[in-house]
Amino acid sequence: MHDDGLFDEEVAATYDDDGGISAPELVDPAVDILAEFAGGGRVLEFAIGTGRLALPLARRGVQVEGIELSRAMVSRLRAKEGGAEIAVVIGDMATTRVERRFSLVYLVFNTINNLTSQEAQVACFRNAAAHLETGGHFLIEVGVPPLQRLPLGETLLAFDRTETHWGVDEYDVVNQNFSSHHIWFRDGNYGHFSVPFRYAWPAEFDLMARLAGLKLKDRWGGWKKEPFTKVSDRHVSVWQKIAD
Repeated sequence: MHDDGLFDEEVAATYDDDGGISAPELVDPAVDILAEFAGGGRVLEFAIGTGRLALPLARRGVQVEGIELSRAMVSRLRAKEGGAEIAVVIGDMATTRVERRFSLVYLVFNTINNLTSQEAQVACFRNAAAHLETGGHFLIEVGVPPLQRLPLGETLLAFDRTETHWGVDEYDVVNQNFSSHHIWFRDGNYGHFSVPFRYAWPAEFDLMARLAGLKLKDRWGGWKKEPFTKVSDRHVSVWQKIAD
């Protein structure tokens, strides 16, 4: 038996159905930036999943490898065209090592939040730095905590309401944690799925980077290099490894 964590076969089976992360207009700008920072070198994706970004990046001639906790997600990657050619190590992105150095390590779509303690997030930054060549880059994409949108005294914030899905985030602002609750209606039945997260502000990520020997190089409000402002709901941040 193995433990795929929260991303088991049931979740993996429908993961690519989410147009909010898989649509070409969202994937293509991300791949453009990742290829730019790869600079012709080898890249490593933490939490490679089903290959949503790794596969189109590989089709551009970039050598991509991955670390992934869920065997179910990797099985979905393997079933896709080109998926069998991408080397993936099964393990935790905060601690698992690959015996090579890379020009780019990246971690996208809020996945840094899946590490639910500050210690684990710091370990992830250090793990990224350990995989980088001097001058290489660590890139993450993550949402900005939407606490300013919470009504005074409230802890719940809905992020999706359709006929088949309700999504609600529940915030614990004292401990800097939140849970995303999903209620699905499929085939005449209701299902419930919750995922725990830890949020952090950009300044805290910058401190984690400094602890890992990385220096902030770029920060944008999205994959099209939009300016990062006080109203940005997410950021794409890039830190550079200065020296070993």
